[in-house]
Amino acid sequence: MNHTNGYADSPLIALRDPRSPAAEAYRTLRTNIQFSSLDKPLHTLLATSTAPDEGKSTTLANLAVTIAQAEQRVILVDCDLRRPSLHTLFGLSNDIGLTNMILAHNDAPPPLQETGVPGLSLLASGPLPPRPADILGSRRMEAIIQRLRGMADMVLFDTPPVIAVTDAAVLATRVDGVLLVLEAGRTRRDRARRAREILEKVKANIIGVVLNGARFDGEYGYYA
Repeated sequence: MNHTNGYADSPLIALRDPRSPAAEAYRTLRTNIQFSSLDKPLHTLLATSTAPDEGKSTTLANLAVTIAQAEQRVILVDCDLRRPSLHTLFGLSNDIGLTNMILAHNDAPPPLQETGVPGLSLLASGPLPPRPADILGSRRMEAIIQRLRGMADMVLFDTPPVIAVTDAAVLATRVDGVLLVLEAGRTRRDRARRAREILEKVKANIIGVVLNGARFDGEYGYYA
């Protein structure tokens, strides 16, 4: 299968148009993350935003693709147990995923799905639970993070907006780093400041901010 052609209408620009400025910006983001963690390697990374529709899921998915393209083993985990979307980006099922893993026995294999990108697997959200924050803050979730960490070079977690609900802040204390995704011309400055304050309050390791949709040389791109 030609994956570039297979993603002709996809928001995954790193696959659809790998020579575009936006795809190159994702590779720059990948490099920046690697350099930011020279002293203490990042194996687990969480992405959040200040509000819905700021592009955090698409940003994280594209970042996952570029890391996998650098011959790293990557697991992408949909921890947005309110509005999961990663399975849609890759054209996969959401019938089974993280919530099933939380309820399963410890020795059950994680319900990972192949994405079509070599080295990149997806753990979809699975059926949506009544109290997502309780699940993400559980000891069972902590054990799952450690287990996934042992199966890949990099584990990336997509979470709901940090201002709206506590999910991201709860999970931020259990990962090596946090990316805050904002959208140029849309994210309000006070909301960005508030998001940062929430993450700093729980002592999250904010490694950077990604600005979506920033104009640069007449193109839309993604920059850290």
